[in-house]
Amino acid sequence: MADDFRKPVLFGGREFEAFAGSRDPAATLRIAHDTARALLTRVRDSDDPSVLDRAVRFVDENGIDALAELWAVAGPHTLPGAMWRIYLLHAMIRQDPEGTAQLFQRGTEVLPTIDPVVAGAPAPAGPQEVLELADRILRGAFDGELAYALERAAAFCRVEAAGALSVADDQDAAAPERSKRLTTQASRLASTAEELSACAGLARDGALD
Repeated sequence: MADDFRKPVLFGGREFEAFAGSRDPAATLRIAHDTARALLTRVRDSDDPSVLDRAVRFVDENGIDALAELWAVAGPHTLPGAMWRIYLLHAMIRQDPEGTAQLFQRGTEVLPTIDPVVAGAPAPAGPQEVLELADRILRGAFDGELAYALERAAAFCRVEAAGALSVADDQDAAAPERSKRLTTQASRLASTAEELSACAGLARDGALD
């Protein structure tokens, strides 16, 4: 399966060839939208569960740069932009499940909202739990309701951002450089949460393209 997936079978070859040779920004954006729609359609229309598994493991097999070439050029409030952010979140969690779990747990302790419930992680959430949650959110974008998956991803980002900011405050005097990195991370997560929430609203209205 890995060998077949190395040249991603979820997309047609024409889309990749056109992207690689394109110098036209409009064509590049069109390819980003076309491939995002094609991926969702390919997975949702298939009766083969391995297709969904390959979609979830795409970054594991191909690296995040493979998707960056397709979707990172798209605006944040578009289908490819939304899918790009969900895959980035998935990759972030899988890269450091222990650190992600620690920040998420702190976020659940300091954030006075229902975001931990919306995100769907158990309490307490350890590394294995956040890894499983990452897979469930990404799978939900394909085999569930896209708007709901986007809201869960946004909620996760808000909890993680709150945790990062809280730990940054704790580390401000003892480890200022780490505190600065965590503050920057919290800001990026909060921005991603806003973008994903906006995409969820568009998806509910049938306007996410």
